[in-house]
Amino acid sequence: MSSPTAVNQQKIVPHLWFTHDARAAAEFYTSVFPGGKITGVSRYPGAGLPDFLQGLAGQELAFDFEVLGCRFAAINGGEAPFKPNPSVSFAITCGSAGEVDALWDRLSEGGAELMPLGGYPFSERYGWVQDRFGISWQLLFSSDAEQHQQRVAPALMFTGENTGQAEQAMRFYMGIFPESRLDGDIGRYQPDAVPEAGMAGMVSSAAFRLAGQRFLAMDSGWQHDFTFNEAVSFLIRCADQNEIDTYWEALSADPAAERCGWLKDRYGLSWQVVPGNLSELLQNADGSTNAEAFAAFLQMNKIDLAAF
Repeated sequence: MSSPTAVNQQKIVPHLWFTHDARAAAEFYTSVFPGGKITGVSRYPGAGLPDFLQGLAGQELAFDFEVLGCRFAAINGGEAPFKPNPSVSFAITCGSAGEVDALWDRLSEGGAELMPLGGYPFSERYGWVQDRFGISWQLLFSSDAEQHQQRVAPALMFTGENTGQAEQAMRFYMGIFPESRLDGDIGRYQPDAVPEAGMAGMVSSAAFRLAGQRFLAMDSGWQHDFTFNEAVSFLIRCADQNEIDTYWEALSADPAAERCGWLKDRYGLSWQVVPGNLSELLQNADGSTNAEAFAAFLQMNKIDLAAF
């Protein structure tokens, strides 16, 4: 990737919630994508956990991994009332139709086809698949050199009550993060080709940048029974308390969803506003998890660095 979105400078990290499959998922993804690697593993403290986490004491907590130059995080969070869904997917730019097919073969194992692999007006080889862990991937062949600078782009699909708000959301996010802009023209549903009544003029496809990172957005053209939830969130790596305070104030729209640096914005999208060195703050000198620091972390809504 180009320097603004290099892994060590990546401001916004996609974060995936699993009940207990974080290792299996991280190992799968890093085997599917060439050059993928797991870069960090942390564990729950062996003691001192609250009742709802007792079954996880001493077990693996989180994995950091990289695929195609993009940093991800995955957590074993225990049972949760939400599952991943296609409202957040990851678009992968491929250099050939053969690469699309190869990735499709791996990601579709035990998964589900969302859009068939084939030729489309926007790409001669494209497919949308939900993998065995429920995470969704859009695979497309493109010769656009700029897209190849950042091959993994999170894609937000605005559904249900959010339908029609994709453009508003993009502009909202661009007003919060530095180095933000639209990335080309906004594609819109045309009056003579709308999939549902009232869709004309809504966003059919758009690209934008936040903190230099490329994202995609669209309004759903069909009715769906899913929307954003905590299964896929976006972790904002903050440099200091001032940055934490700034992002928290700008994004948080649901006090009931605030816990451990997590929040939900006005569209229901989940973010984690945390210090970039959170893993170090929660560790002992030998790399094990500090039970006292972890307990303090669990009591926080917005992160307070002075409490560590």
